[in-house]
This record gives sequence, structure tokens and C-alpha cells, in this order.
Amino acid sequence: MQRLWSVFVKFVLLAIVGGALLLAFAVIMANRQLPSLDALTAFRASPGYVPLKQFPHTLPEAVVAIEDDRFYIHDGIDYVGVMRAGIANLSDDLSQGASTITMQVARNFFLSRQKTYTRKLYEALLAYRIENALSKDEILELYLNKIYLGQGAYGFGEAAETYFGKPVAELTLAECAMLAGLPKAPSANNPVVNPRRARQRQSYILLRMLELGRITRPQYDAALLEPLRLR
Repeated sequence: MQRLWSVFVKFVLLAIVGGALLLAFAVIMANRQLPSLDALTAFRASPGYVPLKQFPHTLPEAVVAIEDDRFYIHDGIDYVGVMRAGIANLSDDLSQGASTITMQVARNFFLSRQKTYTRKLYEALLAYRIENALSKDEILELYLNKIYLGQGAYGFGEAAETYFGKPVAELTLAECAMLAGLPKAPSANNPVVNPRRARQRQSYILLRMLELGRITRPQYDAALLEPLRLR
């Protein structure tokens, strides 16, 4: 019995070492095939690109609060978020993702949305590379300008005009929270198509901002009462 146990332990150790070597080999090969980040630099120089300082401060705060509340802490991959999503996915039928804002930038510029282990590996490696090349504010700025928000609008600058008929700098807190709810599901949370669901998502984002100390209780109450005025 003791001999069988010893053989089993050796087999497990060999399997772990073999798996680690295969993973290391996969990472090395994937790193060699990663695209250049020149596309990010070129995009930042494109017409219509909105610098972070031109967004109302409540917009990036709303986005970070709902999409990646540990954005300024992690290094491109939020391991706490990965564990949290894994536990949530085991406990109920609602699948949760663990993609950070940096990983979403990597996906939006360089990868498809196909759910494969290969794509997730490339996404993680690109996220690390992006974090090493750019500041957090630069990464967030790219996200705010690139993400699809429904109704043919890419980026929050276009979305402000599309949904509210105003420059992004003039958005109210309530409008910022409304638009921040679109990246996860641009069709389902669209205030034009589904205003009731969009309102629910907006309310949740405002609550998250309040819980994280990004807004005060009076701001929260006022934003909830603000009527929805679409273009």
C-alpha cells in the first residue's frame, strides 16, 4: 500500500512539472507571436480621439466602478477578480467574467471575442505588455475611446452625441452612469431599445459609485431622480 502511494505521489509530481513546462513553453511561443503595440499609439493620434482630461471626472469613475474597481491596483490581471468570478460561477447559473479594463483594451485592438484558452492566454500576455508600456490613465483613455456602446457608437465621445446629443464634457452624473452600463451588453442595456433595463443598470452603477466613495449620498439621490432625456 505504501509503495502504491509513493508511485501515485511521484506520478502527480511529474504531472505538475510536465504541466508547468508545457505552460511555460506555450507562454514563450505566444510571446513571440504577440503583435506590436504601435496600433495603440496610432489610435491615440486619430481624429476625434478624446483625451482623458476632457471627460467629466464622473465618467471614468463610473466605468472603473462597474467594469474593474481594482483597475489602479492590479498589473493587468486581477487575480482577486478571477477567484471571485470563479466562486460566483460555481455558486449560481449566472456566468461572471474576470476581464480587466486592460484585458478589454487588448481584446478590442488585437483579438477576437472567441472564447478559447488560446485567446485568453494572448489577452493576458498583451495586458501585461500594455501595462508595462502605458500608464493607467493612458490605458483607461484608450478604453473610453474604443469600446463599443451600441447604436453604432464607438467610444464615449460618440455615445454622448448619439444618445444625448451633447459633447461628452457636458454629460451629467446620471448620463455618465447610464453610458457606463453599456459596455457589458450594448443591446440589452441600451436606453433607446430597453429604457427600463438601462435604468436598472444605471441605478446599480450609481450604487457602486456610492459604495466605493466616488460620489456622495446627495449626488446619488439627485442622479436617481434625474429624468432620462435622450436625443
